[in-house]
Amino acid sequence: MNVRQLSGRAAMVIAIAARVAVGALWFAEAFVKYRSGFGAADILLVADSTRGNSRTPWWYPPVEAIMQGAPALMGIAIPLLELLLGVTLLIGFFPRWVAFLSIGTLMLYWGSDQLISQYPVMVVLSALILALPGADRWSVVTRRRRSERRARETDVVGGRRRAQAE
Repeated sequence: MNVRQLSGRAAMVIAIAARVAVGALWFAEAFVKYRSGFGAADILLVADSTRGNSRTPWWYPPVEAIMQGAPALMGIAIPLLELLLGVTLLIGFFPRWVAFLSIGTLMLYWGSDQLISQYPVMVVLSALILALPGADRWSVVTRRRRSERRARETDVVGGRRRAQAE
């Protein structure tokens, strides 16, 4: 194995590890919110804390208005979004798109000045998924593609596999 192959394999392993780690962290975030009864009151608390906060960016007022206008819906949607991000990353379903959504969600959290210690780690892990090749390896999607390709390439005759090209 040459250096190029080795570095490519290392990048793939790092990307897969990052995908699984950030997926587990999103899953844990959702689990904590569901378990603690996260809801409309929590959304209103966040929305109220952003008003007049000097650390809230200039672009945040429309987000605050949505949170103020539909706190019950947001109280359900936020944990559901976190759960979907976690599960889709864990199974490897469109990992680059989901990593992009992950970063966007984390930026919204940061914009509301709701920073906890794992968010910067989650941003870095999501960025690794975007930057490195192979994040979709060892996933449900690639497993299905591989089995479909194998089915097209082989034909089962009498219990033995025979290539269709013969």
